[in-house]
Amino acid sequence: MTERELHNLAAGIRPLAPTDLEAAQARLDDLTKPPGSLGRLEEVAKRLAAIQRTTRPRIGRKRVYTLAADHGVTEEGVSAYPREVTAQMVLNFLRGGAAINVLARHAGAEIVVVDVGVDHDFHGVQGLVHAKVARGTRNLARGPAMTRAQALQALGVGVDLARQAARDRVDLVGIGEMGIGNTTPASAILAAFTGLPPAEVVGRGTGVDDEGLRRKAEVVGRALEVNRPDPSDPLDVLHKVGGFEIAGMAGVCLGAAALGLPVVVDGFISTAAALVACRLAPRAAEYLFLSHLSQERAHIRMVEHLGQEPLLVLELRLGEGTGAALAMPVIEAAARILSEMATFSEAGVSNREDSP
Repeated sequence: MTERELHNLAAGIRPLAPTDLEAAQARLDDLTKPPGSLGRLEEVAKRLAAIQRTTRPRIGRKRVYTLAADHGVTEEGVSAYPREVTAQMVLNFLRGGAAINVLARHAGAEIVVVDVGVDHDFHGVQGLVHAKVARGTRNLARGPAMTRAQALQALGVGVDLARQAARDRVDLVGIGEMGIGNTTPASAILAAFTGLPPAEVVGRGTGVDDEGLRRKAEVVGRALEVNRPDPSDPLDVLHKVGGFEIAGMAGVCLGAAALGLPVVVDGFISTAAALVACRLAPRAAEYLFLSHLSQERAHIRMVEHLGQEPLLVLELRLGEGTGAALAMPVIEAAARILSEMATFSEAGVSNREDSP
């Protein structure tokens, strides 16, 4: 993907039409219930209806993309797990034994696992999308995590995944990730865009102790000082302190929005990708649903920055797309309310406006 192609993609994302939102609201208000009584389900249903440009939205086929990549910053001791776990978990995903596999089966969603930058040779492995940009990023505490060209390439991987979902007639796309050490670049992205100090953007990730938490904050601070990412240039932030899976998920958000597909965002890492996508194309935010509020302490700052409210609060901090899979049935339920519930006139029920 070139910068011009990225610009054109972002420019092609259409804003949700007020007339579509109004039509959905009118139908919601005519359903056999007190107005607003289904709470946030109604807000989800209305936005889905506007995205699909119908007053009877449908969620049929669901897919979660789990993107995996490694990170050079693990050299700084920022994770409680060794780098090799990324590749091991990719194989676990493919065997169907991880939490995301269980929760996706529960949600009736398919899982597509993508190698966008794992430090492992998966040659010949079946069922994996082979889209490796490089075998992990470089250490962002000592220089840019990747080149600008690599960031564009990883974004392009995500855009292609969104396009494949559209070709396969997927109605709802989820994004998740796997990458030992990736809470550190996600924290650095948040700090770069918001100006928050490193100590306020880092969390325990996979479970680092107090010393590990202090070290993460120091590493994020050093990354910002060494790289000087420019918050007015999202691509600069992404290539200097990001990750290949973060770039890929941002690409899914952009590609899906351009195609009119809703995207369910997982937790802390996935929301960092959503931040990048919305900085590149602010209108993409209208197509995103935040699945849950992560236990990672700075996730709330990302959520506030995006101006959305997560659907669930379950104290999750796993990643993989688990929160996205859990939220998918809620989003499908919202679509069904608007599509299948009877109106007052259809059911022969008196509305409150009919009272004498």
